[in-house]
Amino acid sequence: MSRILDVTGLEGGYGKVQIMNNVDLYVDEGEFVTVIGPNGCGKSTFIKLIFGIATYYKGSVKHKGDEVSGWRTDSLVNRGIAYVPQVDNVFPSLSVRENLEMGGINLSLPILEERITRSLEMFEDLKSRMNDVAASLSGGQRQMLAISRALISNPDFLLLDEPTAALSPLYQQQIIERIDALRTKGITVLIVEQNARLSLARSDRGYIFANGQVVHTDKASEILVDPHINEYFLGTKKD
Repeated sequence: MSRILDVTGLEGGYGKVQIMNNVDLYVDEGEFVTVIGPNGCGKSTFIKLIFGIATYYKGSVKHKGDEVSGWRTDSLVNRGIAYVPQVDNVFPSLSVRENLEMGGINLSLPILEERITRSLEMFEDLKSRMNDVAASLSGGQRQMLAISRALISNPDFLLLDEPTAALSPLYQQQIIERIDALRTKGITVLIVEQNARLSLARSDRGYIFANGQVVHTDKASEILVDPHINEYFLGTKKD
């Protein structure tokens, strides 16, 4: 098993405001890894640092053994890394098809069509909505569209920032199941999630952040049954 992501001593934030402090984290090929923690702990900032849209200070970010610290997002996409943000992740005035086409704007038409077809295999709900504007989709369908568009770049490593936020329980379950299923397509997943229990149930390993640092890491199955973690991070206190 090869290492897709290896982060050591990562620090960064927004401008001169430091958020992340000496973070170490890794993801192996084929894994589903979840980052959890309280609001404001730096989860989203961390994933933005990896993808080059927060301010990198120092530390090492390696993708498949190559140093990519502070790289531009287009260079990271060309390496096979894709990112789905929590908000503003679709173009609401464009149709579903046009949104998908934006994910492969530099591809030839035959390759683009092939990748659109392949991405829709995972999100068949969108097939009947191809000509509808994205603004008319439900929250869950928009999230499916955002992930589908990210797949157009043919990534092998997918970063997701709270993909189930503000969705109904049904759509939350569907989104997590389909993200997990991407592993059968050779895609490794690193996800930041507020719904910790739902995501950890599908994960191989988990990391807990607090105050911009990793405070705990373990197998996801162990985190789910740890009484202290349940009380403070998963919202269920055990006597």
